[in-house]
Amino acid sequence: MAAINYNHFTLGIEEEYMVLDPQTRELKSHEQRIVTEGQKVIKDKVKAEMHQAVVEVGTDICQNVDEAFNDVSVLRRTIAGIAESLDCRIGAAGTHPFSHWESQLITDHIRYNEIVNELQEAARSNLIFGLHVHVGMESREMANHIANSTRYFLPHIYALSTNSPFWEGRQTGYKSFRTKVFDKFPRTGIPETFESIEAYDNYIKLLVKTNCIDNAKKIWWDLRVHPFFNTVEFRICDVPMTVNETIAIAALFQGVCAKIYKLRSQNLNFIQYSRALINENKWRASRYGIDGRLIDFGKEEETNTRVLIYELLDFIDDVVDHLGSRHAINHIPRMMEEGTGADRQLKVFEQNKNLTSVVDYITSQFLVGI
Repeated sequence: MAAINYNHFTLGIEEEYMVLDPQTRELKSHEQRIVTEGQKVIKDKVKAEMHQAVVEVGTDICQNVDEAFNDVSVLRRTIAGIAESLDCRIGAAGTHPFSHWESQLITDHIRYNEIVNELQEAARSNLIFGLHVHVGMESREMANHIANSTRYFLPHIYALSTNSPFWEGRQTGYKSFRTKVFDKFPRTGIPETFESIEAYDNYIKLLVKTNCIDNAKKIWWDLRVHPFFNTVEFRICDVPMTVNETIAIAALFQGVCAKIYKLRSQNLNFIQYSRALINENKWRASRYGIDGRLIDFGKEEETNTRVLIYELLDFIDDVVDHLGSRHAINHIPRMMEEGTGADRQLKVFEQNKNLTSVVDYITSQFLVGI
């Protein structure tokens, strides 16, 4: 049997960061100064987001996890340094522990004005911070096949990324409240399967034709075949607190894609489950993170989430060395030991019931491991 080529599984990573006032620890509008200064150093790898207290960064196309690690590290270091020079701080968490969205300014840009005009309060209150991981594909047909099959694993990986237990000064009871905020948008959540890339493209064309959307980027699902690039884009995760967590999660997404590809090349496939079933696991992941139980649909029983994550690591074990990502994947057991970002935020809060100390903890972690 011919050797499988794993080289096209490139990585692209986007992270959204919060801009903070060092005195009040509230979210702070940086009036796009961080973006303006950042573009002098890292060009178009930094851009404005809908809210002025958010900065988005994106890596180049990275051939492997090491390139991705270096790229994200440079981006975090650069943005943190620029923010510091402008008397701001930077942090990475899915939601700010206590800032209220009503007091945050919207970026004046035609695209954001259109979204706010259409979605109203759902858009204005969408003050959340995510991680998007693009995994390169050999073709859009293969991207569609891989997207269909990898849907099942979204809740498992999402559970590891949970990093938003607080919202507007309240302990929400969720490990990731970010997705609850985002659920107010249309075209979000776990997508259905598409029998072919043509079926997906026809769906997009119909929405554009009927003025539901003006372009395919207004499909905000937890994963999507990218409308312009040969990638599958995973959008379900909270932005992780540290670079090592981001890279470990990116390596998981890459590994799952490569494994489904390997099965396909052996004329095998992973069972595809319905959106309704996967949604049950997504809800559990958002509520309990890695401390809950997910449903193993094959066995039709509840299983400890950590056990299922270890099973996922076993499932992809035969492709990670081909991808050169074993050292990144090896960070996952440590994440399960130390807890997710949400677990660590809650632990800090338990110590003194003070949300400003939670913000201080988040900012203190931003450059850890770089």
